[in-house]
This record gives sequence, C-alpha cells and structure tokens, in this order.
Amino acid sequence: MPYVDNKGVRIHYEVEGKGPPLVLVHGLGNSLQTWYDDGYVEPLKKNYHLVLVDVRGHGLSDKPHNSKAYTMKLIVSDVIAVLDDLKISKAHFLGHSRGGRIGFGIAKYAPERIYSLIIGGAHPYKKTSADERAFIDSLIQLWKKGAEAVIAGYEKETGSKMTPKMRAMLMSNDQKAIVALMSAEDFTLSLEDVLPTMKMPCLVYAGDADTSFSNAKKCVESMPNATFVSLPGLNHRESSDRVDIVLPHITKFLEKVKRS
Repeated sequence: MPYVDNKGVRIHYEVEGKGPPLVLVHGLGNSLQTWYDDGYVEPLKKNYHLVLVDVRGHGLSDKPHNSKAYTMKLIVSDVIAVLDDLKISKAHFLGHSRGGRIGFGIAKYAPERIYSLIIGGAHPYKKTSADERAFIDSLIQLWKKGAEAVIAGYEKETGSKMTPKMRAMLMSNDQKAIVALMSAEDFTLSLEDVLPTMKMPCLVYAGDADTSFSNAKKCVESMPNATFVSLPGLNHRESSDRVDIVLPHITKFLEKVKRS
C-alpha cells in the first residue's frame, strides 16, 4: 500500500493502468475509493496511468485535527509529493467538488506540474454569500455531531436515501479531521486571481441542478483555454456518480488534449 511522507503527514495513494499520467482527487468526506465505486477507474486505466490520491484528512491518509494543517498550499503540496514519489514530472488532473477546488489550487501553486485540468462541480470564488456561509456553518455543526447526523441531513435535504456505499464512506471519516479541514482559514477564500493565468487546457463541468453551476460556468469566462459543459438535470452528487453521462465528456477532452 503506497504512501508518501509530506512534512510529517502520510499521504496514501494508489496507481492503476498505463499511459499518460492522470491524477484523480475526490471531494469532501469521500476517498479515492469513490473513483472505483462510481465506475471511473476501470475504463480510464485502459488508456491512462491513474494516480488516485487520498486527500489529507480522508481515506487512509493521515488525519490531523489542527485546522492549520489544511491550507490549500499544504494540500497541493501533498499531490505534488505523490507525483515526486512516482517520478512524474507532469500530469493531467481530474477533481470533483472539493477535488475540483484543489485543481484551482494546483493551477495557482504548481501549474508547471499540470498538462490539463478537468474540474467538476467546483468554482474558485470566495464563499461569502449568506446562503453559502450558512450552509458551511450548518455542515460543520453536523460533522461535529458525527457522520450519522451528516447522513440524516443529506437525506432530509434531498428527500432520498443515501446509497450503502456512500453511507459507509461517510461513516469511515474522522469527524474531527473533517471539522478541522472545513474550519481552515482558507477553506472558503477565493482562488479567483488564478483564472487568467490558467493557460493549460481546462474542462469545467457541472450539473445545472448543482448550486455551484452558475459560478462554475462564470469562471470559464476568465480562463484563457477552457471549455464549460452543462449536465442537464444533474445535481452535485449526480455530476460525479452518473459516470455514463460524465465520463464521455472527460475522455473526449483528454483525447483532444493528447492530439494537440
């Protein structure tokens, strides 16, 4: 089971397949296992060397309880440490939700390590509206109560039962680590200043029923080399687990990048 030590924090990762390197980074409360469960790994590993990373605080990576351990710079440095451990100088990147926001972080702090960026269900803007702040604060309070409270909140909000795999994923989290991550000073700060510098090919996608949709679409207007894809009828979670809809856009984009 591969790990890399990044300044005292162990980061777990897995590798699959052969071909151009493609880093996959999951969202908040998930782990690299999400990419397997949602059905991305098997088709993508046929043509790409997949590097799946457990973000610090998640999965089998270390889980500090200090919010200062979760700055964007540190999280980006974890991904770079994994690439260094594998002696990969440059890779494509795919991230969803919080993983997508980490993609903007990589564009800001380590753009020389990325061929292209694929960002799903995320935007780089500061989350300062009353609704966004209230949502984050309420989610922190739920996580303080534990994963069961988070699951109950999700099911009440969506009106649907969480899948057994998603429930098990959330139950496996260290609630103090998740609270520390969400309480980090730059958890909601803007990465907007990086947009005009993102000259690498970029694909941004979001479901039109996702609360991040309008900002995800907006940010592409400030990116020099980006394409936006709308996923009609899909909400935030569905823009990850509807692999049948999402994956064709990803593979088409990667093939175009490879040919250019």
